[in-house]
Amino acid sequence: MTTHSVVAEGKQQPALSWTNVAFFGAFHVLAMLAPWFFSWSALGVMILLHWLFGSIGICLGYHRLLTHRSFQVPKWVEYPIAILGALAIQGGPIFWVAGHRLHHAHTEDNDKDPYSAKRGFWWSHMLWIFYPRPEFFEKRNYKKYASELERQPFYRWLDRYFLFLQIPVGIILYLLGGWSFVVYGVFVRAVLLWHSTWLINSASHMRGYRHFDSNDNSRNLWWAAILTYGEGWHNNHHAYPNVAKAGWFWWEVDVTWWAIKALQTLGLAKKVVLPPQLETVRKS
Repeated sequence: MTTHSVVAEGKQQPALSWTNVAFFGAFHVLAMLAPWFFSWSALGVMILLHWLFGSIGICLGYHRLLTHRSFQVPKWVEYPIAILGALAIQGGPIFWVAGHRLHHAHTEDNDKDPYSAKRGFWWSHMLWIFYPRPEFFEKRNYKKYASELERQPFYRWLDRYFLFLQIPVGIILYLLGGWSFVVYGVFVRAVLLWHSTWLINSASHMRGYRHFDSNDNSRNLWWAAILTYGEGWHNNHHAYPNVAKAGWFWWEVDVTWWAIKALQTLGLAKKVVLPPQLETVRKS
């Protein structure tokens, strides 16, 4: 549980959550065991799961599908993708979707954006998790921003129990490759995926170029896009958040879009929202 302190001005400010610090700190410490458990196969497992849980689970699933509804898939496809997102250990789907919708509705507002970049790099990168505010972290408050998910028993269950899904993942990895697979497939993978995702909240609101005059400081940052399978084309996304394709130009590589396109080719992705004619929307 998290307590809250009151500052002199009378405004309630979040206190440091030692539970969150201990949880994320433990994962970082265990990830540092990587040199003693290295194997090429373990590294390969880490890369595979980073892509599967990151690109397919978070970028395609939690972000472009559930949050922005930039395309549609059948429930029998949507639910497994949501499970992949939950396996990324970035929160349950209702929590993640609600927070990201608030981010878009109040981008860079110090009070209403959960990870406002105007509060500094480290706040938007990770301190917002260590100093959790009840309006963003307590389900009774955030669930109304993802009400269509809250109405579905599957998403209520996944939002509550997502963390326990790491247990079967760890067991399977141990059976396949011992502690080497566990260290790389769980801890190294989680830490790298956390920081690559958090860079979109922090670095992509501070560095890079802009195609569009969006009402915020979102930027297109090439190296962040590489690390996040296309999410780093952040100015494009903030200008047109419901578009399924984040990289709009040939040099803006968007690996997650390739997966969406593959689903569309298979007839599984419908109503895919594409960018408008670029010549009519690019800033002068």
